[in-house]
Amino acid sequence: MNLLEIKNYSMSFRCESGIYTTLNNINLNIPQQSMVSLVGESGCGKSMTAMSILKLLPKNAIIDSGEIIFHNQNILELSNSEIRSIRGNKISLIPQDPMTSLNPLYTIGNQLLEVINKDKSISKEDAIKKAIEVLEIVKIPKAKEKLNAYPHEFSGGMKQRAIIAMALATNAELIIADEPTTALDVTIQAQIMNILNEIKENLGTSILLISHELNLVGQYSDEINVMYSGRIVEKAPSKTIFENPLHPYTIALLNALPANNHGKELKTINGQPPNIQEVISGCRFNPRCEKMIDKICNVKSPALKEVEPNHLVECYLYEI
Repeated sequence: MNLLEIKNYSMSFRCESGIYTTLNNINLNIPQQSMVSLVGESGCGKSMTAMSILKLLPKNAIIDSGEIIFHNQNILELSNSEIRSIRGNKISLIPQDPMTSLNPLYTIGNQLLEVINKDKSISKEDAIKKAIEVLEIVKIPKAKEKLNAYPHEFSGGMKQRAIIAMALATNAELIIADEPTTALDVTIQAQIMNILNEIKENLGTSILLISHELNLVGQYSDEINVMYSGRIVEKAPSKTIFENPLHPYTIALLNALPANNHGKELKTINGQPPNIQEVISGCRFNPRCEKMIDKICNVKSPALKEVEPNHLVECYLYEI
């Protein structure tokens, strides 16, 4: 059963020079107690998808079409007060940068209790108990003592754990983790991902993981959605993406991983990702694609189609 469904969702930005499509016909399902990943290069629309779920879009954003369904409600139609009752309560966000996401003037305990005390019915004693509990879940040692610590006393990995604890403090059903391992070393990245995986397994929380690190998400995700220039171009179970990638962009991403180059010079993807103002006929990836078919790929965008069970790809290679 799906906890959240994004259906045929498109949005644009209104700029001085015109209106530009940012997300194009996004379809994404997040089942209960699952970790679903969105991967792709910077600027492809991953974070905008997350902000759409939270209804935290810039003022110049235009919702062109589609629905975002959570508990049989279309989030896009909710009033500000209605979405506030969901945002931070039923759906929590782990923001990108742990170094700047905590207020340096307040202790970790103050900031955790501010989140917990949104529930007006909770007593002070129970709130403190809850704060200690969530710090212990994210494996912060001496949790009770750490309530009195300030952010500058925490390492980068400890800061990220504290932010995850805040996301847990309201018993959220869905956590959106936006690049949760940014600026952390490899060992700490694995620890953070293990914590998120334990939260999914032990607490039944669903997680939308946004990342550009395919190797990392591949170890933990149930499903991977590969995004390019505002479109989901391939989606499949994690194992399938690594064993049988179909879209040329997915194949190129995997070929660029150091582990797949066996000590040889790293392979790169030709060209640069397009910006939203760039007009490209046909498939948005066709100027960089080694398998581009002239007069087909550069004429009309392909549709996302199921080419094998639970494996969808947006590419003409699998239509002709």
